[in-house]
Amino acid sequence: MIELALTNHGAWGIALIIGVVAALAVAALLLVLIRTTTSIRNSAHSLLEVAGQVAGNTANIPQLEATAPVLGQIVEEAVVQDGYMNALTDGFGGA
Repeated sequence: MIELALTNHGAWGIALIIGVVAALAVAALLLVLIRTTTSIRNSAHSLLEVAGQVAGNTANIPQLEATAPVLGQIVEEAVVQDGYMNALTDGFGGA
């Protein structure tokens, strides 16, 4: 059987290599975290800008509720105006 002899310096070398690899992995993960949070921050900023525009576009929607009760009157007036236009154009452009 082969015995592997590991000296004190060898053990410290292995521990140092493991520590450097772990530190590099942590640094890489921190960079990914920073990039992700920056992306989220930029997306949230864009979303807030669009939300303001949407709020401006929808601010007048409650006023549309006042339109529904008068729709019948609008239709009646349109029929009257159509009758006036028909009366004005009767006999023109025909024969």
